[in-house]
Amino acid sequence: MGQTKEDVLREASEKGVKFIRLQFTDIFGVLKNVAITIEQLEKALDGELMFDGSSIEGFARIEESDMYLYPDPNTFLVFPWRSTDGGVARLICDVYNSDGTPFEGCPRCTLKRVIAEAQEMGYVWNVGPELEFFLFQTDAEGRPTTITQDKAGYFDMAPIDRGEEARRDMVLALEYMGFEIEASHHEVAPGQHEIDFKYSNALDIADKIATFRLVVRTIAQRHGLHATFMPKPILGIAGSGMHTNQSLFKDGRNAFYAQEGNMQLSEEAFHYIAGLLKHARSFAAITNPTINSYKRLVPGYEAPCYIAWSGRNRSPLIRIPGKRGSSTRIELRSPDPSCNPYLALAVQLKAGLDGIKNRMNPPASVDLNIYELNAEQRSAHGIESLPESLLEALQELSKDSVIQAALGPHIYSRFIEAKKKEWDRYNVTVHSWEIEEYLQMY
Repeated sequence: MGQTKEDVLREASEKGVKFIRLQFTDIFGVLKNVAITIEQLEKALDGELMFDGSSIEGFARIEESDMYLYPDPNTFLVFPWRSTDGGVARLICDVYNSDGTPFEGCPRCTLKRVIAEAQEMGYVWNVGPELEFFLFQTDAEGRPTTITQDKAGYFDMAPIDRGEEARRDMVLALEYMGFEIEASHHEVAPGQHEIDFKYSNALDIADKIATFRLVVRTIAQRHGLHATFMPKPILGIAGSGMHTNQSLFKDGRNAFYAQEGNMQLSEEAFHYIAGLLKHARSFAAITNPTINSYKRLVPGYEAPCYIAWSGRNRSPLIRIPGKRGSSTRIELRSPDPSCNPYLALAVQLKAGLDGIKNRMNPPASVDLNIYELNAEQRSAHGIESLPESLLEALQELSKDSVIQAALGPHIYSRFIEAKKKEWDRYNVTVHSWEIEEYLQMY
């Protein structure tokens, strides 16, 4: 049983909450807030609070701008930091039209729709993300730089490192807010960190990713640092990913596990893998939604750029971690943490379900280091590449009716339109690389 309106009102009173942030995301995954006082909480929980949707990226036009926030009582939590006047809490909301129907441009409603599709097939979809981020110093004016304080590497612990202190406080804050932290460590690149939390159902995880990014950035700021989930902030070192571990459960059992199956995987697992592989080029626009995303997906930095799967090595797009039984899962390694978590999870689930519905079979697993294969060898193995640019990803998305259906026509058309404008702005900008390369030469 989830939390009720009465549970929320009681907890808010007991914890001295004075302010509540009603949160939702725009189509790019940017967290939006409508701040209310404790006196308005009951009205908000009854779905009576309205806001102007025309002011939100990708939402609505002026003539249809009145929208309602429907808070989910299960998402109520109190932040570990207080204002001078009292506690601050939050509720994550679904966005509804004025006629009481879910708004088709609401990313959270979009994920719920695809989850319902899985439920109709008898499945519960569990997800465990691994979010990486960088901690950078700020300058005298408080603006972020790309200077890191540490010189540590994977799992290193520097003796006096503001980044380590900040990460410790992030873990404590997240645990206070109900996260079960499974791992927290320094990553490969200087200034790069990873905090992993326990898997859960997809809606809970999408909410947690949005919350995680807010908490990490807030705590970093309090340590005089800037946290960024930008996929590739520095040339020549590894970028930040959001590997997504996923499994389907049916009747309380892991549907991907079959003791007698090949690799102890079920037929459903193989169909699901095939669906992810088939749609990987088109859902990249959603799981890797920025121009910068494609500077991470290049050979040489452990990020996947080839569409293949393996039970052994880490160079393909999909890896099958070694655990079996209830822990059997599929790890998709391409998503990055700049994505809208609701849409990114929706398109992955939709792709996997398409594989199951159509009983698709994946190609043979590739247990070689794909980075060491040349183009001819990759072609012989039937290994395609992920898109090399946001423009190419958008073109692939425009050809895939299954992934478009996951997004719905409203989000699909607004997303494509906004991202093409972003590409055009990038394309006409003169970058510092061009100045350095050509100014003196010509």
